Amino acid sequence: MLTWSEILGLAAALPEIEESTSYGTPALKVRGRLIARLREDGETLVLRVGPEREALMLAEPQKFFTTPHYENYPWVLVRLAHVGADELRELLTEAWHLRAPRRLAAQLDNVPETRS
Repeated sequence: MLTWSEILGLAAALPEIEESTSYGTPALKVRGRLIARLREDGETLVLRVGPEREALMLAEPQKFFTTPHYENYPWVLVRLAHVGADELRELLTEAWHLRAPRRLAAQLDNVPETRS
């Protein structure tokens, strides 16, 4: 299972990512806008998503779910025991894009990829 420390490492490459709190739990924000937070159980991540939320939950219900509290909001719950680091990195990047101001997002989009 991914730890909060590992999640921070996955998000570290995102411009202006901030470690913060939300509802008394560790959170990630970009310019004060929440993109993810650890739930009180320490095993679930609340993650900002776009219209693909329903598809995620239908395709992999062991990883992605919601509760009545989040039903009408653009958030999905991620079971950290069932998601891999690469997949979570992609999801965090997508969440960052949803919340980052356009000019800041353009900076990330224009960064050339490094090849190994």
